Amino acid sequence: MVFDGPLLIVGGGDVDPEMLAALADMAVALVGADSGGDVLVAAGLVPDAVIGDMDSVTDTARFPSTTRVLDLPEQDTTDFEKCLYSTLAPVTLALGMTGGRFDHTLAALHAVTVHASERRIVLVDGHDLAVGVAGSIRIKVGAGERVSIYPLGRTSFSGSKGLLYRLDGLEMVQGQTIGTSNRAVEDIVEIEVAPGAQDPWLLILDKRLLDAVV
Repeated sequence: MVFDGPLLIVGGGDVDPEMLAALADMAVALVGADSGGDVLVAAGLVPDAVIGDMDSVTDTARFPSTTRVLDLPEQDTTDFEKCLYSTLAPVTLALGMTGGRFDHTLAALHAVTVHASERRIVLVDGHDLAVGVAGSIRIKVGAGERVSIYPLGRTSFSGSKGLLYRLDGLEMVQGQTIGTSNRAVEDIVEIEVAPGAQDPWLLILDKRLLDAVV
């Protein structure tokens, strides 16, 4: 399924109703990851698709006839990953994937690691948003905003602009070196990775900056 604008994928985890409404207004399409379809319907929204192994969705018959139901029974991937490999969109917003069960949060980070090189994924919860980045990025966040950087493997940075603590020549490795609670000193932040193959990384910002990210 191919979409020409922001896609919202909703999971069955913690979902703030106001955030769901705001994200739905941004999106051109809504996809429920298994029981995420129930979350969408309960909020009065019509999912364009419900994708997963259907082990936790209440009843697929409750969805409107316009909703495409993709029952994918394979157990090598999570429902979120099934949604990712079944869709294409310039930006993918994901709500209800973090903040509940810790293993679900880790599974969501795994999915971002696997797919960040081919698509822009933004995990959103009640506090923050985490953008999966493969390569460099330039973004307007506003001076004074918290900017955290977390490697999803091993990433070397050749430089940065607009950050209190510069990343010039810094290598971040999961389990060794991370970049929690850096801060923007300029409105626009630029982060450049070093040449060569680099693993994806997370740019973590306050959820208020969602418009800037999208």
